[in-house]
Amino acid sequence: MRSEAILLVDDEEGILVMIENLLLKEGYHLIVRAKSAAEALQAARMRTFDMIVLDVMLPDMDGFALCMELCKTVTTPILFLTARSSDLDKLQGLLIGGDDYVTKPFNPLEVVARIQAHLRRRSIYTSESKVAEELYRFDTFTVNRTTGQLIINQAETPCPAKEFELLLYFCKHPNQVFTAQQLYEQVWGTMVQGDEKTVVIHISRLRKKLEADLAHPRVIVTLRGIGYKFVPPVRG
Repeated sequence: MRSEAILLVDDEEGILVMIENLLLKEGYHLIVRAKSAAEALQAARMRTFDMIVLDVMLPDMDGFALCMELCKTVTTPILFLTARSSDLDKLQGLLIGGDDYVTKPFNPLEVVARIQAHLRRRSIYTSESKVAEELYRFDTFTVNRTTGQLIINQAETPCPAKEFELLLYFCKHPNQVFTAQQLYEQVWGTMVQGDEKTVVIHISRLRKKLEADLAHPRVIVTLRGIGYKFVPPVRG
């Protein structure tokens, strides 16, 4: 029996039951279902979740607004599961703090695989962090893997789960070039066509935190037609 807690938020009872049954077969038993934003917020106040699966079209609050509200207090990975399939919707969901985005109609087994990938990487990250403090100190910012903190100019800066994991991966592999596909496979764990956009958006979010000049990024550099490279800022 697995110990991870999962919150499923969707106003369609059939989808909630289907995903819950598939997760139960995989050994996940700490599953909470919510059919509205109010129920989801109440559940998030009652306990800590390891994964949140969130619909966008809810009866009492837009799922994007709910995501922003949740991100004020949690760093739990959030997977959007929604019928809103335009690139603009996906862009919005990822920019406001979502970690992954699956559109309806969907393959239920793919959704469960993505949930498992997020949980597996979160588990590895948590267990490894307990071994020893791991710090990456640079000129204007510090990344503390043990505490999950990003400190910029001596001030703690909120950093959602997947952003933080992507930044950690860059910190571990300085000056190496990665394609968007390679980054997705290493940080998210699964890959289907179109997921490169998720990486691009998360890099954009990190740049807003780390770069002094967004028009000319110097920390996360784009090598056109090749990929991305993390260039550690030299401490003065």
